[in-house]
Amino acid sequence: MAKFPDGFRWGAATAAYQIEGAAKEDGRGLSIWDTFSHTPGKTAHGDTGDVACDHYHLWESDIQMMKGLGLKHYRMSLAWPRLFPNGDDVREERGFAFYDKLINGLIAAGIQPLITLYHWDLPQALQDKGGWESRETVTAFGKYAAAVAEHFGDRVKNFSPINEPWCVAWLGHGIGVMAPGFKDRAKAFKVAHHTVIAHGTALNAMRAVRDDLKLGPVINQTNFNPDDPNNSELVHAADVMDAQSNRWWTDAFFHGKYPEILIEKFGAEITGVVMPGDMELAQAKNDFVGLNFYCDQRIGVKDPAAEGWYDLSELFGLTVNTKHEGELTDMGWPINPDGLRRLLVRWATELDDRCPDFYITENGCAYPEEPDAHGNVKDDRRISYLNLHINAVAQAIAEGAPVKGYYQWSLMDNYEWALGYEKRFGMVHVDYTTQKRTLKDSAKWYSKVIASNGGTVG
Repeated sequence: MAKFPDGFRWGAATAAYQIEGAAKEDGRGLSIWDTFSHTPGKTAHGDTGDVACDHYHLWESDIQMMKGLGLKHYRMSLAWPRLFPNGDDVREERGFAFYDKLINGLIAAGIQPLITLYHWDLPQALQDKGGWESRETVTAFGKYAAAVAEHFGDRVKNFSPINEPWCVAWLGHGIGVMAPGFKDRAKAFKVAHHTVIAHGTALNAMRAVRDDLKLGPVINQTNFNPDDPNNSELVHAADVMDAQSNRWWTDAFFHGKYPEILIEKFGAEITGVVMPGDMELAQAKNDFVGLNFYCDQRIGVKDPAAEGWYDLSELFGLTVNTKHEGELTDMGWPINPDGLRRLLVRWATELDDRCPDFYITENGCAYPEEPDAHGNVKDDRRISYLNLHINAVAQAIAEGAPVKGYYQWSLMDNYEWALGYEKRFGMVHVDYTTQKRTLKDSAKWYSKVIASNGGTVG
């Protein structure tokens, strides 16, 4: 039976563009995802987040649903263009009023928010000026962060600036499968660096407003496992991929540097964008680290027929791929719960006395189950996946990793970015035509996990 410390945070997570809808209401500005999703050929079936789960209008009943599940913690994001439509200093008070209602409703229901400032919906007006390639966006992000701290910091104490900066850089600017859709390694390195200094800028800006906030990054991480640990080419490839995906951010935040293997390989693409004072700024104090984990990555010999959606190997001059084998989720991802334990123990060991609290800020799986004739959604595979990974967290805690909470991804089925509405990560089923919410069996199971503080985990 798994064991979790008293006060362990059991939560669920969502993101604004994936659930809110109301894309053109109450003064909300255009975001890069509005532009990207409305561009023919960029998303599955041309799906957009215009309506999504209509959470903007259904937030009250959604909160009651969360309360009924026994959720005490909820990770959500703010839509930057709903608060500042053009990413400048001009506020949209109706946006602030919406999040006031939502936050106050959550707190009244006994649910504490962990708020992400940026979950990929950059105001299009900032993109038109260069987006994350421009330091003007970093400056604007700092002002936005300060405004959020000033307005919401009296009620919300936990914030993360940027969700999964790796995705912002590499999926958005390296291989172009996400907004804004560029395919350029040099752009991606520049954006990756700017997410690092934007994180530090936001922390400093928010602490200048309030000194009682708990702040930290949310980074997606994985293990890169070579098929043959004696194959020097595969071992080297795994090291490069680990450096660009994992160590880029941990080295910057905790050591004030970037991995040497990347600097040796790509030189000025990295050093040319680093300005004096940047790496000192990168080391702004973090109170916690949020880890998003879904699966490990296999590093194998190149097979032209097996290139995956997230295969960045060619960008780094590597002749490998990350084709998965064995049991896969609906995303085509393997199931590697021990990978989560390994990551947690790794960072607890490598960061040592610099190690802040850890939170699992996303972990979940996509499966396509629909309601049966009786209105039940039997998703035993999701229950198994979550059970295995929560147990892995318990094992990591037993090995000394300071994990303080777990946020399941996702509360409900939602808009899965470029994959549209094809993939269902939720523990609550959403009928996108009627907006009816139906608790899946996994939601009922997770409710028991929360009530028992993990005691029902095998």
